[in-house]
Amino acid sequence: MRDFWKSGDPYAWLTGAALVFSLLMVGGLLLLIITKGLGFFWPSRVVVITLKDGSKYMGQEAGSEFIPTPEARDSAKKYRIRLKIGNRDIYGLDFKWTNNDEIATTTYPPDALVIERTEWGNMYGFITAIKDGEKTLGVQDASTDMLKTLLPENKKLRKKITAIEKDDLGGISTQIEQLRLQLNTLEKEGKQSQTQRVKSDIEALEKRYNDKELTLVKLKQSLGAIHVVIRSVDGMVKELPMGSVVRVYEPNNMGVPAKTGVYVSKFWEFILEQPREANTEGGVFPAIFGTVFMVLVMSIVVMPFGVLAAVYLKEYARQGLMVKIVRICVNNLAGVPSMVFGVFGLGFFIYGIGGTIDVLFFKSSLPTPTFGTGGVLWASLTLTLLTLPVVIVSTEEGLAAVPQDIKYGSLSLGANRFETLIHIIIPAAMPGILTGLILAIARAAGEVAPLMLTGVVKLAPSLPIDTNFPFVHLERKFMHLGFHIYDVGFQSPNVEAAKPMVYMTTFLLIVIVVFLNLTAIRIRNHLKKKYTSSVF
Repeated sequence: MRDFWKSGDPYAWLTGAALVFSLLMVGGLLLLIITKGLGFFWPSRVVVITLKDGSKYMGQEAGSEFIPTPEARDSAKKYRIRLKIGNRDIYGLDFKWTNNDEIATTTYPPDALVIERTEWGNMYGFITAIKDGEKTLGVQDASTDMLKTLLPENKKLRKKITAIEKDDLGGISTQIEQLRLQLNTLEKEGKQSQTQRVKSDIEALEKRYNDKELTLVKLKQSLGAIHVVIRSVDGMVKELPMGSVVRVYEPNNMGVPAKTGVYVSKFWEFILEQPREANTEGGVFPAIFGTVFMVLVMSIVVMPFGVLAAVYLKEYARQGLMVKIVRICVNNLAGVPSMVFGVFGLGFFIYGIGGTIDVLFFKSSLPTPTFGTGGVLWASLTLTLLTLPVVIVSTEEGLAAVPQDIKYGSLSLGANRFETLIHIIIPAAMPGILTGLILAIARAAGEVAPLMLTGVVKLAPSLPIDTNFPFVHLERKFMHLGFHIYDVGFQSPNVEAAKPMVYMTTFLLIVIVVFLNLTAIRIRNHLKKKYTSSVF
């Protein structure tokens, strides 16, 4: 037995078992996230429950659970179901728990409608009429068909309204604000001729703004002119403006192909649209864009600094006590809590550098800060410091793996030290360098704590990239998938309704991290083949 343990075979088996156990845990977690997340978009049936006391409830089943009753026998176990009843503007809540023994009948009416709205969540009921003011356009079955034909035009109108609000009015407002800041500067300097020109430009832009605003008012009036009359299961009548209706479908009267179409539509809405209802509904496109953009900016900054630091420590610095202390500090930085980096980023980058930039270059905008507040630039630089030790250590290991014979051979053939470094050593160490970048991307994409202090917000009004000069706005605040998960899961006013959104956003964040890593791995493998063949 002693020889058996000395052989090392038990430790190899224990290591393999631990690896299998870890992979099973990761796989189980991913399976839970995928099933809970992707199942969120499937249009489940609408049920009408009649209780023994005569009250009725209508909605979609959202789970069931066992009611603990220690005194009851197995045959007398009690269960209850959770029903998503929606109609929050009528009932004031989204879900209702009902004991199974209180239910008298359960039906699935084929004409039951699910109406997704821009606010107040889903509406469950039966359509009775469509009205244009006081004029009735259709009733009951005819109303359903008419409503489905009106929805595409309704969607186009909402897109036009959004385009005018964000692109046209937003762009004009930005230009007016820039001209007003310029006007303040010119007035202080006493340049009257230029002042009059700027004032005329502001007047022209204000006229354009008013014209666009009139167009916007007309579009909103046309969007809200038509109303949909809905009757709830308990007889209450509600008129919904057509502009608040996002999607309408009859899940009890749909086959698998039709439900699949709704599923795909809701999935793409989640990927490409803006959030609504305190981030618990709609899409997460701003969060996706903010996450990817921040990681790209961080990667662009961390790569040169990490590689230069590693090259200096490995190739140029005299190996002694000071270099050993620097390496120990770099390794220790990798274990510092991320919130510490966030506090440092807030104090050094935002208040220090950002505040100085505002005083030097954006004095006319003060006291409103431009760079002296959180933004995607400062968040990216904070994460650069957070991931820099990983890149330095990986790059040093890659440099150390390059055979010394190749280095000395290059020097003996007449190349100087810098040429050998650029053309021989760094290309050969590129797989190790990119390994550090991959690890940095994986960590930075999931960090939340430092971002809460350096620029991430619950809802960003504008993306960091738009059509307004200078097109890339690194000073703007941004949304992030990790913070979105935290906000929806723990800060939402409707946590129960937001649970599926948490799972789906988590799944999406995992997909984005995997995609970024696979892209970096593909680039690493390509460079490894290219430079290995050319160097060796």
